[in-house]
Amino acid sequence: MEHRDTAQETPQNAAKPRRNASATRQAILDSARQAFTRCGYDGVGVREIAQNAGVTAMLVNRYFGSKEKLFEEVVESTLAVPGILRTEIAKSGGDMARLSQVIAAEVVAPSTREHSPLDGILLLIRSASNPQAAAILRESARRHLRPLVEVLPGEAVGERAALFLSVVVGFLLMGRVIALPALADAQTPGLAAHLQALFATLLEPKEEGPEIR
Repeated sequence: MEHRDTAQETPQNAAKPRRNASATRQAILDSARQAFTRCGYDGVGVREIAQNAGVTAMLVNRYFGSKEKLFEEVVESTLAVPGILRTEIAKSGGDMARLSQVIAAEVVAPSTREHSPLDGILLLIRSASNPQAAAILRESARRHLRPLVEVLPGEAVGERAALFLSVVVGFLLMGRVIALPALADAQTPGLAAHLQALFATLLEPKEEGPEIR
């Protein structure tokens, strides 16, 4: 009769399941996004983020290196509008009229993405008072605006690109966070048209009329 080694079947000797690195990393990012959006950079620590992600603080540091680096990654994944801008610039082929129309419609429409643009605004508002966080947010904005600066026709492209982003952020702040009725309750097509006109002023080159003597 064949003898079976039952010791090999005990829970103590069973191999522990290996951690899914990708899922763990994403769980940490999701926990950090919620924490930074809710409390800002100064209002939450690595230990709390780790606890809500179901991991240890040591594991958070192993994946991201520091709270500052973790915040950088959260900023990149949360600021949805600059990411949309980069994608649409590539599609537009330098057509600023089309870009103005698409971004206006995107900003006005309710978000269907995993992370709402509102998350990015709350992250900005609640973290900007910290110098390190402000520097990260500033660098992220510069990086995301660079493709727009490279394709903008005309002069003062840096200033116009920065003004464009300021209009987007201001709209989201007043419409989604402050919920100003004229923005929050307005009909979407008309609102998008007004926003598109503002974008066109900044993005589309003005044609010079004939000189009047």
